[in-house]
Amino acid sequence: MKKELLYGISGLLIGALIAIVAATFAINNNNMGMMGMYTSDHAAGTMMSNDHMSMDQMITSLQGKTGDNFDKAFLSKMIVHHQGAINMANLAKTNAKHDEIKNMANDIVIAQTKEINQMRAWQTDWGY
Repeated sequence: MKKELLYGISGLLIGALIAIVAATFAINNNNMGMMGMYTSDHAAGTMMSNDHMSMDQMITSLQGKTGDNFDKAFLSKMIVHHQGAINMANLAKTNAKHDEIKNMANDIVIAQTKEINQMRAWQTDWGY
């Protein structure tokens, strides 16, 4: 149990770090490629309605919620967040120069996919 929790937390932190670095790079270089990726994913139905929210906006939208309302919103936003990490990691797997980044990206895809599947199962189990 402790091992899975450690992997989950590690995956979340790594995903957040990658998202921050990629967003900073895109903004500083006026690169809208990442936003285009999110838009095309949304059009394909793989992203939820929160896909254009910043992390701060997602956190703010959770404030004041408790119980089922919190759990439902948290899962919805966390799935979107994890999917963004998977999308970025898939880009890293094919575009990164260093094998260390490619290997980490592969680990992120595996961990985040597993967590998304778990969260979707909870959504189904709990009627969200």
